[in-house]
Amino acid sequence: MFLGHFAVAMGAKRVAPKTSLGTTFLAAQFADLLWPILLLFGIERVRISPGIMARSSLDFQHYPYSHSLLALTVFGVLLGLVYFAVTRYRAGAVAVAILVVSHWVLDVIVHRPDLPLSLGGQTRVGFGLWNSVVGTLLAELGFYAVGLFIYLRSTEARDRVGRYGFWALVLILLAIFLGDAFGPPPTNERALATLALAGWLFVPWAYWVDAHRQARSA
Repeated sequence: MFLGHFAVAMGAKRVAPKTSLGTTFLAAQFADLLWPILLLFGIERVRISPGIMARSSLDFQHYPYSHSLLALTVFGVLLGLVYFAVTRYRAGAVAVAILVVSHWVLDVIVHRPDLPLSLGGQTRVGFGLWNSVVGTLLAELGFYAVGLFIYLRSTEARDRVGRYGFWALVLILLAIFLGDAFGPPPTNERALATLALAGWLFVPWAYWVDAHRQARSA
């Protein structure tokens, strides 16, 4: 899943209004931000296999450190504790921890049975929504619309950056999703990992625009 992760990050603003969108982006996307780094170092493996699923050409062969339920639970607890130690904001710390784990939960919906539960176990799970292009589009866009609605109901722009910078972010994410959905598969695994590293750019962008927005008055 792609847009769904950003959607839950936006929606978290309702329960943790003092937590920056940049922090929730980092938490919700933590698995996919760590994954390309591990790919480039050869610690995890993926193979490009066009046709393996209707919506995805990626054969995830080994990625327990970035995408197992156990690893993300541990990362979630650690990041939540770090956030609490820095901010003393309990609601934000809980939101960060849950968002990290939510990545696995949302991915289970779309992946074929390739998501590991633990670091070394053989059990793999996945409901395979990526086998349906229409189903995937409806799920991703539906999640995105709900997350965006919650964020906009919870915040309002203080200036042009908060308004136009935010909408630019929203549209760029949507364009990337649609380009990936209807474009050709990556040329090779290294190119895929290098391109995936660009996901880190959305974290400071989200911090920037969120700093120019404020809680919406009742």
